[in-house]
Amino acid sequence: MIVKITVNEHLPKTMCTERRDIDFWTICKKKFLIPGFHRKILWYLLYFRFSNLLGSVYRKGNVTFTPDGNCVVSPVGNRVTVNKSETLPMESTRNITCVAIAPDGYTMILVNEDGEAYLCSLISKTVLHTYHFHRPVHQIKFSPDGRKFAVTKEKTVQIFHTPGKNREFNPFVLYKTFSGAYDSTVCIDWTSDSQAFCVGSKDMNTRVYGTQRFTNLTVYSVGGHTDAIVGSFFEADSLDNGHVCVFECDTDLDELEPYKPKDVPIEDKTDDDMETEDTKNLKQVAKHSFKEARGEGAAYAKLTSTAYHKSTHILVTGFEDGAFFLHEMPDFNLIHSLSISDQVIASVAFNNTGDWIALACSGLGQLLVWEWQSETYVLKQQGHFNNMNCLCYSPDGQYIVTGGDDGKVKVWNTSSGFCFVTFNEHMGGITGVAYRNFRTFTSPRPVQFSCITVDHSGEVVCAGGRDTFEIFVWSMKTGRLLEVLSGHEGPISCVSFSMTKSLLASASWDKSVKLWDVFENKGAKETIQLTTDAISTLNAQISFWNPTTAVQKGSIEGRHDLGYSRKDSDKVTAKTLAAGKAFTTVCYSADGRCILAAGQSKNEYLDKKKMTEWGSLALVDQGEGESDGKNISLPGVKKGDMSSRHWKPEVRVTSIQFSPTGRAWAATSTEGLLIYSIDQNLVFDPFDLEIEITPSNVKKTLTREDYSTALMLSFRLNESKLIQEVVESIPISSVEVICENLPDTYVDKLLDFLARQIESTAHIEFYMTWINRLLMHHGPKLKQRSQKIMAILRSLQKGLTRKHEDIGKITDENLNKLNFLFVVKVSFCYSFV
Repeated sequence: MIVKITVNEHLPKTMCTERRDIDFWTICKKKFLIPGFHRKILWYLLYFRFSNLLGSVYRKGNVTFTPDGNCVVSPVGNRVTVNKSETLPMESTRNITCVAIAPDGYTMILVNEDGEAYLCSLISKTVLHTYHFHRPVHQIKFSPDGRKFAVTKEKTVQIFHTPGKNREFNPFVLYKTFSGAYDSTVCIDWTSDSQAFCVGSKDMNTRVYGTQRFTNLTVYSVGGHTDAIVGSFFEADSLDNGHVCVFECDTDLDELEPYKPKDVPIEDKTDDDMETEDTKNLKQVAKHSFKEARGEGAAYAKLTSTAYHKSTHILVTGFEDGAFFLHEMPDFNLIHSLSISDQVIASVAFNNTGDWIALACSGLGQLLVWEWQSETYVLKQQGHFNNMNCLCYSPDGQYIVTGGDDGKVKVWNTSSGFCFVTFNEHMGGITGVAYRNFRTFTSPRPVQFSCITVDHSGEVVCAGGRDTFEIFVWSMKTGRLLEVLSGHEGPISCVSFSMTKSLLASASWDKSVKLWDVFENKGAKETIQLTTDAISTLNAQISFWNPTTAVQKGSIEGRHDLGYSRKDSDKVTAKTLAAGKAFTTVCYSADGRCILAAGQSKNEYLDKKKMTEWGSLALVDQGEGESDGKNISLPGVKKGDMSSRHWKPEVRVTSIQFSPTGRAWAATSTEGLLIYSIDQNLVFDPFDLEIEITPSNVKKTLTREDYSTALMLSFRLNESKLIQEVVESIPISSVEVICENLPDTYVDKLLDFLARQIESTAHIEFYMTWINRLLMHHGPKLKQRSQKIMAILRSLQKGLTRKHEDIGKITDENLNKLNFLFVVKVSFCYSFV
């Protein structure tokens, strides 16, 4: 995908480029220059960092819980998401398939489809080291003591020292490689004391290894299955092994005897030598079948995932038809069974207490957390089944509405990252959304709508037609069709109301833009060929027009920024392809100073290694065995995946929009809903800074109780933590005097800080006092420049609304409890009388 931010000053391109999964370019026009302001705009743009990924909660790989058991971690494409509204900033070059978190909760290892591993810090949220296994990895798991971790790789298992546990410069230090399997190893489990581990393989056997050599423990190989092993586990504090076939070991963990070499040095002795030693064995004591749990006459379904909680002896198993079962081991007593979908359950996991079970379905992109004792959902999230097409922010920036090809409209909370409302009344794909829609509007005859907009007051709704080339105008209050605007000669691609005037702009495939006065002149219009106030055309140009005078103010040539690229399935050169590229969506920033434009990915290149004399190998359908593709079920297949087609998804951006608060912007893409925001922890933007203004001097001024001076100095240094320390150190009795005498230069800065702080602080009354006093004393002046500080005011509204909702829920709950106690007390008194 291509996303470009445009500002109005000429600067070197190298100063403004940052390569992530979205690339930034800064293109400038001197005639729009506001003197002395260009540097501020540039830094403002570079503050935006990847913040969150909404709309996608799971793609493939294993899900796991954090050591405290409160958060579930799931891989989403080439990123990792924590269910507490956080997508970690680390990203991989390919989709992530394995996730493992160290027992101490400080480090995490991610492995992608190509076997490239990333050692990540969960404290700094950065990649510390990379290591390439050069082969696909099925599972990676830390030992309970956290000193080692095991990796399944082809027919072997590799044991590594945990980074930081030994004095080695290289974080990935190989301890030992264990072999013996005749097919790929797929699953691992450790004993409670980390002395041994078991490995399940596709050769239908499970092998038990010791991390060191023991005289009474060899490589056990246990079988009894008729298909590949999905999961094998040890019981707590024992070597008893079970995977529906239950095996009992005649050796306890504390009876293991370290091997002492006699004549042959230990480094020269192999596992084959050890197998000749006099050792003890595992014996099968039970074998169970899932046919009993599924009931008589139930259709066969393949086991796809499993997990075992050792302390509670609970086994959970997921199947390809969306059903999962809970059994108590080792007697295999059925506790619970439920079907959550009709798609494959790809991964399951227990939290540390065993109360919550995470279940992930790759076909639906669904992630559930189920509390099995109360039989309730702790978390239930699912993104759009198909691509997202459009998005819209709420007026306060607190919510985002998205529409997709699956005909669903979802409302997302930008703070929690969760979808809390889903509308599925539409029968076709959604092509446009506008917030505050609560009615169903229809046209006199069936029309396929392509775009929608709502006027600034929220009273008029307009939609453009794709097949009739007309614009329909409805009343929001009555739902009646007010007018049908005709004049375009091609499908309507976009409609938008002016924020300041009663003008409606519409763009069409007929290479024209029309301006309509919907309210006064009953459809009087003016036609502009090809362009309007910020429009992207198919020749990759963005033009700026004055909507009142229809005079062009400027243009941006975007073809050079789109770049050259050629995918492995393209049959023409990259230069030829560039002639047909264009930006597909544009939007203004919240303050109207910047343009955000997005389009198709330019980061996909032809692999010349796949070129032959007949063309690219990518043009040959290689079926399901091709690792770069993706399987999708054919229409009509409801249970399992009886048949599938194969395709390669392409990265695209379909819609972008700035938040009304100006502190974030979002993009709907094939990867999900990407949100980029300003991270205040990474920003250092001093204001009128002098040499003597240092954190120590600010704290000395605060110690002298010169609160007003300390507050202004902290704003000049502009460090968020320091400002918070100064503000929270000021007595509540001094707030009135400081707000009344605060210079106008610092009023906006203080209001911006309070707006950001009110969202996360626990000192609600304290900060509400600051906000109240500041608005009471400076309200008239703030109203005069409200357009300039609109982003700050909306951010403040967003924070206050959220706190009002949170406190309202607590208040309602307390009132209900008090009413209940009052009724109980009255009933008790009457019964006593």
